[in-house]
Amino acid sequence: MATRSTHSTQPHIIYGTMVHKCKLLICCGLSLLGVFAIAETPQEARIRKMVQPKLGQNIQVDSVKKTPYAGLFEVRTNGDIFYTDEKTDYLIIGRVVETKTYQDLTKARVEEINAINFSELPFDSAIKIIKGHGKRVMAIFADPNCVYCKNLHRITQKIDNVTIFIFLLNIVSPDSAAISRQIWCSRDPRKAWDNQMLGITLVQETASDCVAPHEKILALGKKLKIKGTPTIYFSDGSRAAGFDDANALEAKLISIK
Repeated sequence: MATRSTHSTQPHIIYGTMVHKCKLLICCGLSLLGVFAIAETPQEARIRKMVQPKLGQNIQVDSVKKTPYAGLFEVRTNGDIFYTDEKTDYLIIGRVVETKTYQDLTKARVEEINAINFSELPFDSAIKIIKGHGKRVMAIFADPNCVYCKNLHRITQKIDNVTIFIFLLNIVSPDSAAISRQIWCSRDPRKAWDNQMLGITLVQETASDCVAPHEKILALGKKLKIKGTPTIYFSDGSRAAGFDDANALEAKLISIK
């Protein structure tokens, strides 16, 4: 770690993974929610005031919380987190990993702060896909031009007994909104979405007075701090950016009680 210059007021930025010594972390079974679900202390408020000017105008600090490891403080910004020391001399950009279990504590914390009340999603503004008994439920924010969304679509085709809500979040390409409107306003939106994701061209006439929920979903995506597609939410409120294969997605669905 670089030493601090006494002539600089800017913090040192350290990138990479911070691997925690086992003896410093006694929270293998400790819920992080209990650690962080309190109002800012005077010390945390002071650190937030100190670190904010060092980040520039485009980054807004939402909160600062003291962590149970290494004397670090978690700085939360726009759904992401990084760490700083009590003097804000250092900014640590990376992952904190507990070496006894190799649990990625940063990932767990980001998932926690990005969790939502799933039942409050505007399901009437989504394309609904039911497979099998459909008891397992997930929502996918996707763009019709998104390559990763197409990969995820192929993966979801291998999953059964699930209900999937597709929210058309048009952020990838200038023509995404027009394609999404054609899908939404088609006679069979589910089929039209399936064709788009599988690369099947299907020209359909749509009613001129049909209004797709483009602006509504854009506003929702901004509220949920969704930066890319696909973004997945599960019925327990947890969030994921995607899955590499059907087995990983199936394991996630099974894990939800």
